[in-house]
Amino acid sequence: MYSITFSFEQKGIPSVTLDNVAPDQSLLEIALDNNIELHHNCGGVCACSTCHLYINKGEDLVEELSEKEEDFIDRAVNPRLNSRLGCQCILLPGKSGTLSVTLPDQTQFLGE
Repeated sequence: MYSITFSFEQKGIPSVTLDNVAPDQSLLEIALDNNIELHHNCGGVCACSTCHLYINKGEDLVEELSEKEEDFIDRAVNPRLNSRLGCQCILLPGKSGTLSVTLPDQTQFLGE
């Protein structure tokens, strides 16, 4: 089982920590299932960059970055070395641990 802390760049939104999270789920699915807003214009199929997030801790607990995902991250707003797409970060089975992720300020997408 996993523990995941979601932090937010957007001011005024407190961090959320989820415990006992099962594997084989994407960070996007986990966020949405727990009422954490994370944009996902393509429906979570790695065809856009709106579910962009930053993994601060625990990158070894999710599936590796694919070339396709890397191409879409390059199109994201403010990509960093720890950028990933929430739809592609699947929690690995057979492991457990703690992840820390930050969601970029999503108000930048309000005009889309």
